[in-house]
Amino acid sequence: MKISATILLLAYATSSAYALNNIVIKGTKFFDSVTKDQFFIKGVAYQPRGQLTDNATDPLADPKACARDAPMMAKLGTNVLRVYEVDPKRNHDACMKSFEDAGIYLLLDIATPHFSINRKSPEYGVSLYNAYKSTVDAFSKYNNLFAFIAGNEVTNDRTNTPASAFVKASLRDIKSYIKQTKSREIPVGYASNDDEYIRDAIKDYFNCGDTESQADFFGVNLYEWCGTSTFEKSGFKDRTQEFANYSKPVFLSEYGCNLVTPRGFSEVSALYGPDMTDVWSGGVVYEWTQENNRYGLVQIQSSGEVDILPDYTNLQNEISKSNPKGVKMDAYNEVRSAPDCPPLTTNWKASTTLPPTPSEGACECMIQNMECVASDKVVSAIGETGNSTIGSQLDTMCGVVSCGEIVSDGEKGIYGAFSFCSARDKLSWLYNLKAKELKTPTSCGYNGFGQEVSPKRFDIQTCALIPPNLEGVTDETTDTALPSSASKITNISGRGNAFVASVVCVLAAIFLM
Repeated sequence: MKISATILLLAYATSSAYALNNIVIKGTKFFDSVTKDQFFIKGVAYQPRGQLTDNATDPLADPKACARDAPMMAKLGTNVLRVYEVDPKRNHDACMKSFEDAGIYLLLDIATPHFSINRKSPEYGVSLYNAYKSTVDAFSKYNNLFAFIAGNEVTNDRTNTPASAFVKASLRDIKSYIKQTKSREIPVGYASNDDEYIRDAIKDYFNCGDTESQADFFGVNLYEWCGTSTFEKSGFKDRTQEFANYSKPVFLSEYGCNLVTPRGFSEVSALYGPDMTDVWSGGVVYEWTQENNRYGLVQIQSSGEVDILPDYTNLQNEISKSNPKGVKMDAYNEVRSAPDCPPLTTNWKASTTLPPTPSEGACECMIQNMECVASDKVVSAIGETGNSTIGSQLDTMCGVVSCGEIVSDGEKGIYGAFSFCSARDKLSWLYNLKAKELKTPTSCGYNGFGQEVSPKRFDIQTCALIPPNLEGVTDETTDTALPSSASKITNISGRGNAFVASVVCVLAAIFLM
């Protein structure tokens, strides 16, 4: 079945905006702050890739595509959109308005392939913190922003659990940044995979400790229900029991196994039925467009026409039959305690001591105390193996002087005073340390990679105490710290009846073509 994008746009233009209400978290559930009804996420992942023509990876910067897709998602029953990657330097007004008018809110990942914690060699520095703040600044103004996800499957097995300490630190800092700079509360959470060796530890890790560093919600990317399975056979029952006493909202941040196609989505009846609604707040189906991995609900042609795939029709049928029974906010007063933090074991090695908040001022102060710094040459030079010379120089220098003040250890919970500074700043620290030790006229040479400078200040012992900058990220900063590439919600009864009737008629005609 093909749908003309032009006709869809015309039909959509006749619609009136939904009246969107804030969604708040109370205990383990989401609630509409006006109707006081419990809110269940009926979401879809949205990251078109096959139709990109300009190397862009931001689906919320394509107004025409958003206006085309929004009414189709609304017809599907969608109320939340999960997007994994955006460019905060681009304009998103039109797309966000299209989804708002369709009654759809945004669940946005702030970590991207270019700006995220590297699970194999985790670090959390100034540039990453600035990139995250840029995304928060760009999207916090929109009424239909639901929440941010600070990390997606960063720790994905028992070999890289120390990376979770860095993710949790970034989650803590983004929560604090929002609280101090934004006019409303916006939840920040984490999305995990379903690894059998770490699933218990990681859910507790992001929910333990001081409140400021706890995730506001926890998502699970769960693909255990394949084909015509059941609540018991699929593993959904076991996962539900594991979260039965969790103290924060949980939902399926991805679901929709495609080992059997077309997908029948029989799990929808369980997800929004009595077996799961007391624990889970709904879920996000993966994904909207058909890509190489074959999870699509629709196929977008180069002409802009949309092919409705069997998965869309099957999901629509299941969603239309779902009617989750929630509780009223004022009648819900259950308070659950956060769990103890998981101990270090063979499978779990993330320290409860988190990295410090990156401070650009601390790094600048450190550099201004130097007599020897890394020159421009070290940044542009490339080593024989194709690796940056700055990386090889750091490795070399760490063999001759102490790197204690610039390294991080997420397992031991040990973080140097300048561990969040840039690679060049770290190399400057090491060059200066060695130069002071040598005290010769050529001690800052380093084959041209070092440069002698006159210190501008003499208070290195106080530099690490300088707090992070909470002002908006400047254009100069975002040029080097932005992704290039992942609470409010709505009561969807706010559309005028006359407009509803007209739009339903037009869309019905389109879908029957």
